[in-house]
Amino acid sequence: MSQLENQIIEHLSGPNYKPIESGAIAKKLRVTKKDMSKFNGIIASLVAAGKVREGKKGRLQLKAGDGFVTGIVKKISSGAAFVVPNDRPADGSDRKAHDVYISERDLQDAQSGDEVLVRLTSERRGGGQRCGRIDKVLERSSSIFVGTYLEVDGQAFVRIDGTAFQADIHVGDPGAKGAQPDDKVVIEMLRFPSASRVGEAVLTEVLGKRGDPGVDTMSVVHGLGIPYEFSEDVLEDARHQAEMFDETDFGDRLDLTKETIVTIDPASARDFDDAISLRRDKRGHWQLGVHIADVAHFVPVGGALDDSAKDRGTSTYLPRHVIPMLPEVISNGLASLQEGQVRYTKSVFIEFDEKGFPQGAEVANTVIKVSKRFAYEEVMPVVNAPGNYRNKVDTKVVQLVLRMHELAMLLRRIRFADGALQMGIPEVEIDFDNDGNITGAHERHHDESHEIIEEFMLAANIAVAQILTAKDIPFLRRTHATPDELRLKGFQEFCAGLGYELDKFQSRREIQSVINSVAGEPEERAVNFALLRAMKQAEYSPEDFGHYALNEDHYCHFTSPIRRYPDLTIHRLIGDLAAGKSPKMANMGELLQLGKNCSTTERRAEKAERELKRIKLLRYLEDKVGEEMDAFITGVENFGMFCQGIKIPAEGLVHISSLADDFYNYNQTTRTLTGDRTKSEYRLGDTVKVVVVNVDVDRRQLDLRIVSPPSKPGKRRAPVATKKSKPQGKPAFGDKPRGSKGKGKPKGPEKSSKPPVKGRGKKPRKRK
Repeated sequence: MSQLENQIIEHLSGPNYKPIESGAIAKKLRVTKKDMSKFNGIIASLVAAGKVREGKKGRLQLKAGDGFVTGIVKKISSGAAFVVPNDRPADGSDRKAHDVYISERDLQDAQSGDEVLVRLTSERRGGGQRCGRIDKVLERSSSIFVGTYLEVDGQAFVRIDGTAFQADIHVGDPGAKGAQPDDKVVIEMLRFPSASRVGEAVLTEVLGKRGDPGVDTMSVVHGLGIPYEFSEDVLEDARHQAEMFDETDFGDRLDLTKETIVTIDPASARDFDDAISLRRDKRGHWQLGVHIADVAHFVPVGGALDDSAKDRGTSTYLPRHVIPMLPEVISNGLASLQEGQVRYTKSVFIEFDEKGFPQGAEVANTVIKVSKRFAYEEVMPVVNAPGNYRNKVDTKVVQLVLRMHELAMLLRRIRFADGALQMGIPEVEIDFDNDGNITGAHERHHDESHEIIEEFMLAANIAVAQILTAKDIPFLRRTHATPDELRLKGFQEFCAGLGYELDKFQSRREIQSVINSVAGEPEERAVNFALLRAMKQAEYSPEDFGHYALNEDHYCHFTSPIRRYPDLTIHRLIGDLAAGKSPKMANMGELLQLGKNCSTTERRAEKAERELKRIKLLRYLEDKVGEEMDAFITGVENFGMFCQGIKIPAEGLVHISSLADDFYNYNQTTRTLTGDRTKSEYRLGDTVKVVVVNVDVDRRQLDLRIVSPPSKPGKRRAPVATKKSKPQGKPAFGDKPRGSKGKGKPKGPEKSSKPPVKGRGKKPRKRK
């Protein structure tokens, strides 16, 4: 063991040590720049060996000794909690065999989401479940909360949103920051509540009156700790980049300004970060160019812009509001591929043979001028009736669109024939009026114009990942690990219970066959939701896990550097390669930590979108208690079922105690509740009629009651293995390749005479 490794372990073992990030440890140990690579390597080795744990915020701690467990707290309504161990197997096995039960008196002041050290006790619950008591809170999930201000007997309190805190939190004397009862406020916890003492906090900001326009949005933003405003340093850096940009200076970039290039985006889009060119050569081979805004040119490593983008990780898309990763002078200006404007890009050139099989790829630093901007709605009319546009759109542009459609549909057929997966769950968008109030909802229209861009973006992401892999360059991959066998087996049993046989549950082709077979059938939602629950989450990691849903060995996100920090890191590597330089390579430890941060910020942004939509939907239903609505079952548990409205996609709970007509038994395998006497059955995906019983916006709760049970579908037939139907719905289990709100594109080539993608001139090998 080296001296530096000894120092690290001694520091982590100190009695007063609080988990901190590796960079902070390096500073405390006075590690020099010269030794930082060695330091990061030791940290990565200790983490890989299981001697050191890296928390969700990158903070390090020694692995717990015998008789202790570290994990995440999940409180339950009784006031007690379970601790999910950090080393719990992710195979879906029985929770009781791994989770640790903590009674309310032994919970100390730990809250849901906190990472804790648990001292195991000799007690056991029914079924042999382990018990313990909290020894130490290692890392708080958050100390900043949002709630509703109230005053009682001359004292000020805050009722925190959600259900994590049952009691109000004391915030001192009334009137701090000018707060008035019923205001939404932000607090910072000074003393967390426990079973024996009340919580205490300081009020830091007043957001406005509960329910006022904009207040709900800011409540979610502050509650999740999303960076909202850019600092003056960041804005000044962005302004400096704008001043430095000279559109007449192409440098050593490949000039593509005379090429026919188009963008296809939503009609409401304000920034455009990807564009397409495509031609066929004399051999009939396709030469696809995917051109992505060169954000890396405007965001130098280590500057204020870069630090801010890394902290945000991603743009956050909220109903009627966007919190961008980069200031608008970059995202909507310099790096937006606007029609007729000279713009810097990084381009991937991919060659496909006449049958649509990739023959190689290369990258280049380029400069383009978009010939035509299309909205999605404008594309298919051109494809279906090109003659109608002879005098309206340039002939070269029309020909390009027709070629794009032909190649994209060819690539799509190959991709699904090769085993890619796609769910059949339609995406629902909420409709708002000008004041931000909900007026209804609709399914997002996803036609072949979207699929054109989706296929080209996927192709670019794959090509770039293959180039970097072939050159042994470590990079941040977009990974989607293979589902646990036990979960897939459960999905197989679930399908069998519905009358759909899945002989080989590991086979993507058979899974997709079942998805296609249930399209339009009563079981469609049930099967798709069950499959979603069997899948793991996609994440960012330098480890070569592959992408299960896409059935790709090598995949990364390259196509949306305006919106995603991982794409920006890939652009920097590709830019160096295209310029003939050796890329500056990060070590595995640094990439692992960056991947965790990017995965965390991505999930935070997704949670913010879900949370704000939920608030808006609950506000819509506040005055509709007693009204009936059609819904479908999105989840079945032993305590009841979750149902989502069909016209208004709000999700609520039907508690099992409200099913008064019978005693219902829960079957975890089939996700059903079945009545003892009536044999009435409620299962995942069933359509039911419910009545709104109670709405609590602040608690985020919607209580429903069944009005009429689901209608029984006819006898089900097992699917024919050869039955084909066009895949619909979300691409690759929500892993949108384009990276923005449903854009669905990949982006990307390195300039060389022999592209480094393996298999040039050959058909791709069969994937295992």
